[in-house]
Amino acid sequence: MKQEVSKQLSVGFIGVGNMGEALLHALLQAGTPPAALSFAVRRSERSTEISARYGITPATLAEMAPNCDVLLIIVKPQDLDPVLAAIRPTLKAGSLVISFLAGKKIATIEAGLGSNHPVVRIMPNTPTLVGAGMSIISYGQTVSDLDKEYVRRFMTACGTYVELEESLQDAAAATSGSGPAYFYAFTEAMIAGAIEMGIDEKIAADLVVATFVGAAKLLNETGKSPSTLRENVTSPKGMTYEGLKIFEQSDLTGLVASAMASAANRSRELS
Repeated sequence: MKQEVSKQLSVGFIGVGNMGEALLHALLQAGTPPAALSFAVRRSERSTEISARYGITPATLAEMAPNCDVLLIIVKPQDLDPVLAAIRPTLKAGSLVISFLAGKKIATIEAGLGSNHPVVRIMPNTPTLVGAGMSIISYGQTVSDLDKEYVRRFMTACGTYVELEESLQDAAAATSGSGPAYFYAFTEAMIAGAIEMGIDEKIAADLVVATFVGAAKLLNETGKSPSTLRENVTSPKGMTYEGLKIFEQSDLTGLVASAMASAANRSRELS
């Protein structure tokens, strides 16, 4: 059972795209009443949609800033500066600001707020949309233990999390943030390989997806290492051995490490 997030805090969502809606849904599922939530989005049709779907009252940034105990910023990185400028003049004293923006550092947000507000930086990933996310949490210097406990319960409602020093955010984001895309790319490649060998596309997709879901479940539930499970499948000089040999010859480990390093470097550039 997911842990219950505090019902007492008023929470404002700045931006409710796909990820924002997933976070909103998680808070509601964790026990936060709709009356404790508010949100601001640019498009009127999106505002109507979210309000009707969840029973939450839309608001402006000017209305949320002085009244919310927690503000979640879930906009595009390039929109951060105008958001900070809009909430800075009337931001409620001591309110917790949580950023879900890729690449934007805690110091940047603290400077934009112009006061001693606690700031948390979180990088979720897309499985958050189905309650199975992996989130990376980094805390600013003024974040209290009570704030941390709230964030932990919130992220548990979204899946799971790790807490890291902010200096490791880029590397972690290149791992779990970009990781689903790596997985989907490999899935696409395996489906294409099956089709190339004559298997129907629908059957190929079913084979690959079920195989990966089962393999992930086995890895998660047995507690065995990936190396051990790989070895369990691989008979000496057998079919799997021959397939893995091609990966080894192509330096799969080095290729993946290079891709992750490139993603991490891009994250640093965005800051």
